[in-house]
Amino acid sequence: MVTLKEKNSNRWIGSMSFAQLKFLNEELKEDHKNDQDYRISRATLSALKERGMGAEITTIIEKAMSDKDVLEFYWIKS
Repeated sequence: MVTLKEKNSNRWIGSMSFAQLKFLNEELKEDHKNDQDYRISRATLSALKERGMGAEITTIIEKAMSDKDVLEFYWIKS
């Protein structure tokens, strides 16, 4: 499992499996090989859902986004 935290506040936003993390790694552009942070817009979230992102991680990201247009978060092993 990995823990997800909001980048600016370090607020816990949820947990996900390594399989879910692998999906994000494959679908999102990484700045470098050991990248552990992501920036997801509402448009990106929609595209990820269309490409098969599971309901559990979708819900976590949507809740963390709240009324924001973009969510920046990072993951750590838990």
